[in-house]
Amino acid sequence: MKITKLSTYRVAPRWMFLKIETDAGICGWGEPVIEGRARTVEAAVHEFSHLLVGQDPRRINDLWQTMYRGGFYRGGAILMSAIAGIDQALWDIKGKALGVPVYELLGGLVRDRMKMYSWVGGDRPGEIVAGMRKLREIGIDTFKMNGTEELGLIDSARKVDAAIERIAEIRTAFGYEIEFGIDFHGRVAAPMAKPLLRELEPYRPLFVEEPVLAEQYEVYRRLADMTSIPLAAGERMYSRFEFKHVFEQGGLAIVQPDLSHAGGITECVKIAAMAEAYDVGLAPHCPLGPVALASCLQVDFVSHNAVLQEQSMGIHYNQGAELLDYVRNRDDFRIVDGYMSPPRLPGLGVDVDEEAVIAASAHAPDWHNPLWRHADGSVAEW
Repeated sequence: MKITKLSTYRVAPRWMFLKIETDAGICGWGEPVIEGRARTVEAAVHEFSHLLVGQDPRRINDLWQTMYRGGFYRGGAILMSAIAGIDQALWDIKGKALGVPVYELLGGLVRDRMKMYSWVGGDRPGEIVAGMRKLREIGIDTFKMNGTEELGLIDSARKVDAAIERIAEIRTAFGYEIEFGIDFHGRVAAPMAKPLLRELEPYRPLFVEEPVLAEQYEVYRRLADMTSIPLAAGERMYSRFEFKHVFEQGGLAIVQPDLSHAGGITECVKIAAMAEAYDVGLAPHCPLGPVALASCLQVDFVSHNAVLQEQSMGIHYNQGAELLDYVRNRDDFRIVDGYMSPPRLPGLGVDVDEEAVIAASAHAPDWHNPLWRHADGSVAEW
């Protein structure tokens, strides 16, 4: 079997799909993208094509190493996201060729169902309780929300109080019938992370995500030493070589590699195993589309330390399309009592509606995250 063609399709709301074709008539789908940099990742995917066309797609390990090590400069958000989507598509091909889901090729199921969670509240957290009530109706009982709006390096007690009041409202409304994580989204610098974590402790959130930016990873341990709240991070780390520094330093209870950013299934299985060795949970980052989610599930179902899976149904970013708009086997993505079952189809387990993808790609938006500024005019972390 030989790879014959790579095709990319940028689609609403902010996703990109990759189709890899072979001379055996088997095709695989991947989702290589950086939100807001889809065109750049698209160019990187096609730059890799000369290393792929004519090669056997089943030699996934060799192709991965060729893409990663075959260029003098390596790593980073763009190149690793391109490799990630290609890797997903190669696993999809291999599973289809052998007639089994990818998790069977990785050793088989370690669990029967996977706990899912949903976003609520939007970029500027609001109407959180109402959003949770709506999702409770379809069986969701675990959530994540942004913790703050813009926050300065040193900011006011008023800003801290506003963040805490939102969380207090959740516990008043639901008690402990639900669980929720709080995403600081890298908006919180180290000086403000400490008071926020201290004030949040009585409300016992499931985790706090990106308590500081990934480039400040040395702070994770210091923050963990002063709070009982589990800390999570990893969506802006792109390889096992970045994660190893975090594991060595300590501080994280949960790591969140993104299957469309951190080198795909091949790399994230290794990151998951590294995390397990340090007694750290796995909760893959996935505010993306169906191929990315299917890839996450393949890793979840073979990783003993997988604890939660993010998914994007109804997320505030989904303007112009929803998770299942490009999927034919929608029932396979049903959430029942807060859990999702293992993908059942060969490969990644997602039957992509290619006609819908091609049609949507004809008018794909160029999504970019907003640019926020502080009151003094300086750029704020979004």
